[in-house]
Amino acid sequence: MTAAAGLQTVLTVPKRFRGPEGTANGGWIAGTLAGTLTGGGHDSPVEVTLRRPVPLESELPVEHVGNAVVLSQGDDHLVEAIPVAETLTPPPFVRFTDAARAEAGFPGRHGHAIAGCFACGLREPGDGLRIFPGPVDNTVANTVDNPVDGAELVAAGWRVPFNVTDEHGVVPDSIIWAALDCATGWAHYRSFPDRRPIQPPLLGRLTGQVFRRVYPMGRYSVVARAEGRDGRKLFGTSAVYEVDGALVAAAKATWILPRG
Repeated sequence: MTAAAGLQTVLTVPKRFRGPEGTANGGWIAGTLAGTLTGGGHDSPVEVTLRRPVPLESELPVEHVGNAVVLSQGDDHLVEAIPVAETLTPPPFVRFTDAARAEAGFPGRHGHAIAGCFACGLREPGDGLRIFPGPVDNTVANTVDNPVDGAELVAAGWRVPFNVTDEHGVVPDSIIWAALDCATGWAHYRSFPDRRPIQPPLLGRLTGQVFRRVYPMGRYSVVARAEGRDGRKLFGTSAVYEVDGALVAAAKATWILPRG
């Protein structure tokens, strides 16, 4: 998806990795840019700010500026990524069986504003990631470590498709970042009076770190928690866990509600 053009790197987002219609999935593009930095989001978290939608199937220049990287289109900065010195606090571990059971309550099954999303959309098996986070049962939520009073905890059982690997048979970090993305938005679903915002929020910032590999055909728990709201900004945290509770990756997200 990236290619060298002289001294400049060019990124093209394939249609498969879409989010809102005609644009890239925010988590995938964030993870892709994080991977171009030294350390690649493994040594420390990377903060990715999405300023404008990223178009699909277009050659976009990627430029390193100091210790940051910028994705642009013309004179517009679309996305910026920079390493940050902080420790991410993930939501608690939810067992895979409980996470998979929570999928029955996924609100998107009954009306999905972005049904073609690579991460949480109603795509064909093997095409998208099909991560469908639903509310964690209260009896489960009360048994997790370090619960937060009043926090909305959602989870999904992620069954990694075999065809998301790169040419070396490795699941790229961009796929893991995509898994971390949407669940943080769905965690806020029940906070709206009618259980649905007038327009879906858009990812504004995602800070993430990957600690270990994900394997094709593996089973993982994706967990997210609503962490508050400030006006049109929604905050959330997410994590990917192995079946034994080992932390694979963690993130925190800021979503922006469109002006109503």
